[in-house]
Amino acid sequence: MNGQTFSNHGKIVPMFHFFVIPVLLLNVVWDVVTISRISAHSTISLTVLAGFIVSILASIALLVMAFLARIFALGVQDRVIRLEERLRYERLLPDDLRARIGEFSINQLVALRFADDAELPMLARKVLDAKINERKAIKQMVQNWRPDYQRV
Repeated sequence: MNGQTFSNHGKIVPMFHFFVIPVLLLNVVWDVVTISRISAHSTISLTVLAGFIVSILASIALLVMAFLARIFALGVQDRVIRLEERLRYERLLPDDLRARIGEFSINQLVALRFADDAELPMLARKVLDAKINERKAIKQMVQNWRPDYQRV
């Protein structure tokens, strides 16, 4: 396994990103094109038109469901990271920062998880004091990357 860094830590799930999403998008486009071609003919019955509209709605619902499944999984992952990191902070942070653990936002906790144990106290203090809350900005501050290969 190659070393993980800021530039390569994003996870691509080939079956999701390159199969499920394109197929579901193609399905929506196919249904829209089909209904537009059929509705161009004035002899189409209201029942057939309604059937195609329901088909388009189902196609869109499947696409939205796929995105929601991904978003929900990432949300659960963030909650687990929040718990893990708070336990880690209890062990690693000096007393003055340990008292501030409740001040960390989920974005800060998720981004700081990549800082190794030695670097964490300094970065945690900097992030809290400067009120830096953007995950990307915090991750870019990490000098000694602590990989996370168990990502969703």
